[in-house]
Amino acid sequence: MRESEWEGFTQGEMRRWRHAGFEPAHASAWREAGVDDPGDARLWRTAGATPETVITWQRAGMTPAEAVRWHELGVAPHDAARRHLCGERPRRVSWFSKAPAVPAGPIRHLLRAGIPAVARGYADAGWEGQAAEEWAGRRIDPGDARLFVALGFTAAEAARLGVDAVTLVTSWWGAVPVEEVAAWCAAGLDPGEAAAQRTRGVTAEQAAVLRALGQ
Repeated sequence: MRESEWEGFTQGEMRRWRHAGFEPAHASAWREAGVDDPGDARLWRTAGATPETVITWQRAGMTPAEAVRWHELGVAPHDAARRHLCGERPRRVSWFSKAPAVPAGPIRHLLRAGIPAVARGYADAGWEGQAAEEWAGRRIDPGDARLFVALGFTAAEAARLGVDAVTLVTSWWGAVPVEEVAAWCAAGLDPGEAAAQRTRGVTAEQAAVLRALGQ
């Protein structure tokens, strides 16, 4: 293998990436994705991430080791990122707790509301009554709903977004503080516009006024 293929790498970096089993193009792709350590790249790869998809995991605040643990638990990358953002951490659940008894009340409520396809998921997630109906009636995944609620969105606002919760967080990452995303987004601004407004001194409270006018 010609060293010219490792352009941009020092001799030491080249040896580390080669020792970790990476070809030059793959090593470059991981570095462009912000993963400078070949050991971390191997962990991300083990978890099923690629240089193109690793940003979702990274912006969820997940470490490579956590990603591997989610993978070992059989949780898909997108769902793992969503659950991580909601504060859940990867851990094995004992056999006795894998199928908890779910109160019949929440399921009956959703069935009466005509939304049986998602009834069980909301009941399993601990949702009850009107709150469950509000989100489930819009066919929003219960995991997404949990994250949207944490971000401050109403069910109606979340439904209008047309994207899942992790995609939303990824697109807004770094533009504004996470606790302000709902206000800016509901005001009709995209991440770039919101960041520009904040630079000009417009506050989230002012964005909230715009949000209220748009209800």
